[in-house]
Amino acid sequence: MKRTEYKSPVLSSILVVITIFIALQIRDIAKWAGLKIPGFPIPFGGSILDNLLSVLLVLIVTIILIPKSGLKISTVLGLNWNGFKGPSLVLLATIPCWIGLSMLGTPTKDLDFKSIAFLTLLFPLAEELVFRSFGFIFTRKTLGWSLVPAILLQAIAFGAVHWWGNGGGTGIALQIFFITFFGSIVFALLNMLDGYTIWSGFVLHGSLNAAWLVFTVSDAAAMGWIGNLLRFGTALIAILLLKYALGRKANQP
Repeated sequence: MKRTEYKSPVLSSILVVITIFIALQIRDIAKWAGLKIPGFPIPFGGSILDNLLSVLLVLIVTIILIPKSGLKISTVLGLNWNGFKGPSLVLLATIPCWIGLSMLGTPTKDLDFKSIAFLTLLFPLAEELVFRSFGFIFTRKTLGWSLVPAILLQAIAFGAVHWWGNGGGTGIALQIFFITFFGSIVFALLNMLDGYTIWSGFVLHGSLNAAWLVFTVSDAAAMGWIGNLLRFGTALIAILLLKYALGRKANQP
């Protein structure tokens, strides 16, 4: 298949949109088609396979669409390292959230290493690769999308995945959609401020996941104004820290 420089930008954009919405739903789509793909026979086996398939799909589509200009996949997906400053400042910004959750809740009992590794490192990394690397950085910097469409596409897709994963409909699932939609915008902005690399957004994603995993908080507090204040406050602190420390240079297209 010919690459982007010989393809219609419209067709490339359609392929990107389809990919980002189905990436984490491959096994569900296969099931609807009558083909059951079992997860690995280990804890989190289904989620592990879902994330592996999503990353594999994104890599395949990236290879198909990448212009024939010698660009590396690591570069177009924002995997290059831009220094410790951005991720370190973002990690610092999450401290108030950790403190707040420690005061609101209690330490989670029977927390094991596998849960920590998968839920705070591996799964967030896979989601960053699909939604921020491919859905934001690749569309913005390689395919030339404008900033707002690039941010909104991955934010809507990220929110939709979590909405569907929590049963769909209204109520808690809808709240989770808006929380993850907002979070996805924040992750993308942090990545933009840190030179279109994924690591600052990944650090915020992983640290917040870890905080909510380590401490058990009531649903009322987690989904109420206190929990949302911690989320919004952490996001604002992280953005301000990066914008102040790194300046606007990294934000230039």
